Amino acid sequence: MKVASSPTGPSPFVVVVDDDPGVRDALDSLFRSVGMSTYLFGSPAEMIQASLPQSPGCIILDVRLPGVSGLDFQSQMTKQGIELPVVFMTGHGDIPMTVRAMKAGAVDFLSKPFRDQDMLDAVTGAIERDRVRRVERTESDRLRAEYETLTPREREVMGHVVAGLMNKQVAGVIGLSEITVKIHRGNVMRKMGVRTLADLVRKAEALGISGR
Repeated sequence: MKVASSPTGPSPFVVVVDDDPGVRDALDSLFRSVGMSTYLFGSPAEMIQASLPQSPGCIILDVRLPGVSGLDFQSQMTKQGIELPVVFMTGHGDIPMTVRAMKAGAVDFLSKPFRDQDMLDAVTGAIERDRVRRVERTESDRLRAEYETLTPREREVMGHVVAGLMNKQVAGVIGLSEITVKIHRGNVMRKMGVRTLADLVRKAEALGISGR
């Protein structure tokens, strides 16, 4: 699935995958009535070939589809790294099917016919989940980029510092002068964008660095 940048900013969007044109049109009208952009597809194959914006969104997926089922397509999306939250809809729902969908990460499972408000509530929750995921991903990418600016020696010093060693102790462990360790430590703090050891430790934990 291709992803396109949104020219108008991060407005929420909804992808509808259903082989019934009447259902697609009804959901299109519903979502547009509350200001959401929509992308309508009659099959999973059509959706995979589409370009979608880089903004918070979700997928409304019919369980019963020609060819691959909605549940199987959900598994395929997971394997392909498509992380948009999924809201399932079906006229043939049962408990095992619902459990499988929810265990695979579906946000909600609505049986047809459903109330418009139930669908809007499910979509609103799904989009908020995706918004939070995107914010966390952005912060994680930024943190990783900061860490990548460190030299191998600076990373080594950082590992010892967040483990609780003083500059003199770090110097003894890695065979450098205390003043050189102090310089490396200053570089680490600057590049990681922190002013206190506590902030550095928090960032190290987020990176999975627990100390040497």
